Amino acid sequence: MNRIKRTYRSSLMLLTDLYQLTMAHGYWKHGRHNNPAAFHLYFRKNPFGGGFTLACGLAEAVEVLSDFRFDESDLAYLSTLTGNDGKPLFEPEFLAFLKTLEFSLDLQALPEGTIVFPNEPLIRVTGPILQCQLVETILLNIINFQTLIATKSARICLAARGDDVFEFGLRRAQGIDGALAASRAAYIGGCAATSNVLAGKLFGIPVRGTHAHSWVMSFDDELEAFEAYAQAMPNNCVFLVDTYDTLEGVRKAAEVGKRLRQSGHKMVGIRLDSGDLAYLSIEARKILDTAGLKDAVIVASNDLDETIIESLKLQGAKINLWGVGTNLVTGAGQSALGGVYKLTAEQAKDGSWTRRVKASDVTSKSSIPGLLQVRRFSRDGSIVADAIFDEILGIGPAPTLVDPADPLRRKTIPTDLDSEDLLVPVMRQGKLLAEASSLEAIRTRVKSQLGGLYAGITRFTHPHLYPVGLEEGLARIRSEMLLKAKVSNRKNTG
Repeated sequence: MNRIKRTYRSSLMLLTDLYQLTMAHGYWKHGRHNNPAAFHLYFRKNPFGGGFTLACGLAEAVEVLSDFRFDESDLAYLSTLTGNDGKPLFEPEFLAFLKTLEFSLDLQALPEGTIVFPNEPLIRVTGPILQCQLVETILLNIINFQTLIATKSARICLAARGDDVFEFGLRRAQGIDGALAASRAAYIGGCAATSNVLAGKLFGIPVRGTHAHSWVMSFDDELEAFEAYAQAMPNNCVFLVDTYDTLEGVRKAAEVGKRLRQSGHKMVGIRLDSGDLAYLSIEARKILDTAGLKDAVIVASNDLDETIIESLKLQGAKINLWGVGTNLVTGAGQSALGGVYKLTAEQAKDGSWTRRVKASDVTSKSSIPGLLQVRRFSRDGSIVADAIFDEILGIGPAPTLVDPADPLRRKTIPTDLDSEDLLVPVMRQGKLLAEASSLEAIRTRVKSQLGGLYAGITRFTHPHLYPVGLEEGLARIRSEMLLKAKVSNRKNTG
């Protein structure tokens, strides 16, 4: 794929927050830069008030990391930065160190297209702490956005109940890269095509589109506009019928559709972009069927999202295909996923690991220590529960799961369930272990994953809470560490 390199053609090491570099300088200054550490990327709440999240963006994140290097222009820029005393922010020796820095991290991650839930790590990064710190921002930037949009796409496609959904959001997307990343994520989430031609070129996503209102308005008569378009593009006729009077537009489109059929071509359908979509689609269907155009599809657009599509379905709308733009590519309803990246363990020279924890007055914001893994339990293809466990401790065959936010909420896993560990090796010592999955393979995984969910988890209103918990031993260690951290803090501030 190499979309990042083909789009930007230069180092992206400065696509980071300044504090990553100041901390890296601090690690180097104190000789701690090569200390082995473990960080995990996760989120705390499912987006859109939903019951699940769809992991996305790994391939592009790994692509950036595979080209981890500071080029001469990066270092020249960093040398110009100054502190509050007007002196250089970074020592020349540190910049010389960055110039020769070789990427050597290990990555484990959930495969793209995996259903994931709050507090479960999407990525584990291990290796020199300075390098772990430098990759934080770019990982969060890519994974947060694409996971958000893939999840939104999956929700919209679920609402469409098997109808094709096209992503039409390029003109409303958050800039060029927001548009490209959104097209990729939307396709992974279930969309059948995009209007974004560059995304089609870069990712191999099918592209679809027809004409705008301006085409119709450029002619003196709507019928003339449809006829002219049919002559120019006889194999791509989806007529936008609501420039003036929608149902009259449908009748004119049907006239042109009959003429196309007589000339050996086929009118694909019509598009409704305003008004009462339920009523208009029902009436349009009658007009098309009466004209003998029963195979002509009705496409709907106009600020659609999953709740509107669900409502239109319940109203009996005769819509076959859904064009969703703004609300899809911007993740309308939630501006960001809110993923975080936390230090969870450091390794001593003897190979032993020391767990690290971030304490908070808000329990849900306290981190989970250790070398974390997620074990998913299932029965007959349906997923039942997930256990977050520490690989330092291990996990038994019938673990008891403890809710991270409510220690009294527990679930014991039966011994007769199937299980798999979700985090798999992706990079070792900075080297990619295997080629990224194709988008088609990821889309297949998404369908399989969604098919294994209890239906209540995918509903939009008050979804069923999927069981995710900490393995009991890990939960106990976390509680002890959090209590110790709070007691110590009180002593130090007392």
